[in-house]
Amino acid sequence: MATTNIWQQFKALIPDGVRVIATITANNGNGTSQAELRDGSVITVKGESVGVGERAFIQNGEIKGTAPSLAQYEMAV
Repeated sequence: MATTNIWQQFKALIPDGVRVIATITANNGNGTSQAELRDGSVITVKGESVGVGERAFIQNGEIKGTAPSLAQYEMAV
C-alpha cells in the first residue's frame, strides 16, 4: 500500500547508508576484500568483484561496483 505521508515518500528517494570510494588493495579469497580509504585507513569489506588496484563504490561495508578513476582536486574556499 502506498503511503500518503510526504516525509516517508521523500525518505524513500534517499539511498540508505553512506557511500564512499576506496582503492581495493587485496581480495582475501573468502568473499571479502581490503580497501584503502582516501585518508589512508584500511577497512575490510564484503565482496571481491573489483580487482586489486581498482577503485570501488562501497556502501554499508559492501562493494557495490567499480568507480571511475577521475582526477581529484582539492581547494580551500
